[in-house]
Amino acid sequence: MIVREYPSSFQLFFIMKGSVIPKIYGRIIGVAILSIAVLTIDKYLVKLPHVSISAMGIFGVALSLFLGFRNNAAYDRWWEARKLWGNMIADIRNLGRSLTIFMPDKSKHGEILSLAVVFAHLHRGFLRDVDVRDRVVPWVSETQADALIAHRNPANAALNTLAQKIEDDQSLSGFGQLKIAELLLSLGTAQAGCERIVTTPLPYVYSLLVRRTTYLYCGLLPFALIESTGWFAPFFSAVVAYVFFGLQSVTNELELPFRHVQNGLALDAMCRTIEISVCETMDREPPADWAVVDHVLT
Repeated sequence: MIVREYPSSFQLFFIMKGSVIPKIYGRIIGVAILSIAVLTIDKYLVKLPHVSISAMGIFGVALSLFLGFRNNAAYDRWWEARKLWGNMIADIRNLGRSLTIFMPDKSKHGEILSLAVVFAHLHRGFLRDVDVRDRVVPWVSETQADALIAHRNPANAALNTLAQKIEDDQSLSGFGQLKIAELLLSLGTAQAGCERIVTTPLPYVYSLLVRRTTYLYCGLLPFALIESTGWFAPFFSAVVAYVFFGLQSVTNELELPFRHVQNGLALDAMCRTIEISVCETMDREPPADWAVVDHVLT
C-alpha cells in the first residue's frame, strides 16, 4: 500500500512509485508507434480508410462504462477485504478485554492471546501464499508452530486450538464463554470472507471482454485521429492508451487485494498492529510499528 503525501502539481508528472506507468509503458509506446505508422502511410504511401471520430466517441463511452463497472467491482473487493481485517483487529483487541473481565487467572491470558496473534499470521500466510513460520515461532513453541502449519488450513487450526483452550478453562462462567465464543465466531467469519475473496476472482470472461475491447479501441483510434489531429495523433493516442490500460492495470491489482503488490493491503502492518495490541494487553514491551519503506507499507 502506498503511503505518501499528495505531490505538488510539478511532481505529479514524475512520480513513478505507486503509478501504473512502469507496467503499461510498453503498451503506451506501442499505440504511439502504431499511430505514427498509420499517419506516415496515409500521408506518404497510400490512403488508408478513416474511421469516424464520432463512432470512436460512442465506442469510447461504452468502453469507459465497462472499465468503470469493473473498477468499482474490484474496489469493492479491496474495501471489503480491508474491513474484514479491521474487524479481525477489533475482535482480537476485544478478546483481550474479555479475558481481563471474565478470566481471573491472568497467567492464562498470554497463551490465548498468543494463539490469536498466531492465527493472524497464519491467515496472512495463506492469503499471500508465503512462509510465516519465523513470525509465528516467537509466540508459540516451535513444536506447536510446526503442528499448526502442517494442517491444510493452519489459521483455522489455530482458531480451533484457541476455542479448545476456552472450553477447557473451568474458571470461565457460562456467560464469559459465550462472549468469548462470539468473538471467535466473528474471527472465523472474517477469515472465511477473506478466503472467499482470494479464491473467487472476478469472472474471467468479463475481464477478457474488457481487455480485448481496450486493445481493439486503441488499435482503431489512430485511424480516427488522422484528419482531426494530424501529427498530434501519436500524443493523443498515447494519452488515451494510458487512461484505458491504466484503469485496467489498477483493476487487476485491486481485484486480488491480498497480493504482495504496491497497492495491495498492508497485511504485515496490520499483523504488527495486532502484535502491539496484544503486547500492551499482556503488559509486555510492544514491537515498533511496521516501517514504511520507500513510501510502501506492506
